[in-house]
Amino acid sequence: MTLPQTPSSRLEGRTALITGASKGLGLAAACALAEAGARVILMARDAATLDEVAAALTAAGQDAEALALDVTDITAAREALAGRPIDILVNNAGTNRPKPMAETDETDYAAVMDINVRAAYFLAQIVAESMPKGGSIINMSSQMGHVGAANRTLYCASKSAVEGMTRAMAVELGPRGIRVNSICPTFIETPMTRPFFEQPGFREAVLAKIPLGRLGRIEDIMGPVAFLASDAAALITGSALMVDGGWTAH
Repeated sequence: MTLPQTPSSRLEGRTALITGASKGLGLAAACALAEAGARVILMARDAATLDEVAAALTAAGQDAEALALDVTDITAAREALAGRPIDILVNNAGTNRPKPMAETDETDYAAVMDINVRAAYFLAQIVAESMPKGGSIINMSSQMGHVGAANRTLYCASKSAVEGMTRAMAVELGPRGIRVNSICPTFIETPMTRPFFEQPGFREAVLAKIPLGRLGRIEDIMGPVAFLASDAAALITGSALMVDGGWTAH
């Protein structure tokens, strides 16, 4: 009798590009993929920090390269990635400008949509051009792409757009053997979110909506990223993986 074997979660021989990789969720994603054996290309604007991350990964025996680049500069991204096949893309770079809807202006709209939607869309387009069969695109979305929240109409709009393009890309790229999925975290303590939790009552209000009773940690997205990038997720595409402690289960 031949027993089935679990598909490999290892990523040796594959190259992964991670945006916003100098800190927070991007750093965690890069570490997870490197630990799984992938060669990682770290993309962010902060060249000095990016070099530190690449050096630390290299010192740990992993294969890492720093690529200092503003993800919103589509022309520069296209030139930098020309002729470089990428097996795994983690579209992680993102931003938020939480404020009441009435106070949101065109500058806020442009800033959030430019990074969260436009940059992710076109980077996926660039990478997909030469991505081999079996490739995986992972869009870092949010639970806010599935629910609404006061003071976050713009962010919710951007992440809802990410969810829509994830599903559509999965349909279009599926015949080429490329999978496209999203990861939807709840509130995770990172440099970007830390100021929010300093506001009176904010932490308590957030925790009241999370059945597991705690905020996310960057480590919580490492397993999901490595899983979606690997052959263990070979039949998963067009899906949103909720990493929200149960927020959206209400």
